[in-house]
Amino acid sequence: MHSATPKAGVTGVNRMLRPVHRWIWRDSERRLRKLLCFAEVEGDGGRDILRAAELTPDPVLRRLYLAHAIDELHHSDLFRNRSAVLLRARSPAAEPLSKPWLGPGDHGIDDLCVAEESDDALLAFLHVAEKTAAGRFAIYQDVVDDDPSTRAIFEEILHDEVFHMNYTYTQLTRISPRYYRRRIWRARASRLWTSYLRVATAITGLFGGAALTILYFVLLPPFAWLAKRSELKDRPGWIPIAAEHGASLESQY
Repeated sequence: MHSATPKAGVTGVNRMLRPVHRWIWRDSERRLRKLLCFAEVEGDGGRDILRAAELTPDPVLRRLYLAHAIDELHHSDLFRNRSAVLLRARSPAAEPLSKPWLGPGDHGIDDLCVAEESDDALLAFLHVAEKTAAGRFAIYQDVVDDDPSTRAIFEEILHDEVFHMNYTYTQLTRISPRYYRRRIWRARASRLWTSYLRVATAITGLFGGAALTILYFVLLPPFAWLAKRSELKDRPGWIPIAAEHGASLESQY
């Protein structure tokens, strides 16, 4: 007997971060950036899962992967259409949108090479990713209560994410009944490591930018002052060259 099929739920970490999520989604510019990122991630994930459907030899998984890919591409359209509405309502004088400094990392299979993974590894990764996404979307639909249209999108997508989370778990226990728990733990460790690298890279970029700024404003001005001071000592116009210098075959003067 296998464990019962898991159900979506909000983790303790997400509950603690609820005020942060509410702060992020309260701002219209951040909300628009998040929706655009979700549209991109869902679309990329759908194409990757479509590729998995082409590669798998299992007919049951092929049908499920195809349904999953269609859902992901539909989610991408939902997010993109909602983003278009918000963009049209945006002030023409608003500044251009910038990408989030951490980027989308809580959903999708952007850090997995589908062609190089076995079905059990892919199912484990998808299960962990969909379970994480379901928990996040459950939070998001609560914190956007001031935006019924966006909330309705999260409610629709959350229903699909729960199905994806459950089917991947069921199929994983079917094709790997002995090692499915190990696969899930390995997928969790891989996502944690990838998240750590993503955060570390972003923080390194911030520190690098800060260091370059300090160098520019602290170390460069003294050199610029010395260069200007040296320039004042130079005589204007042509500088005469001694006649013997012109006779040298090894000199351009």
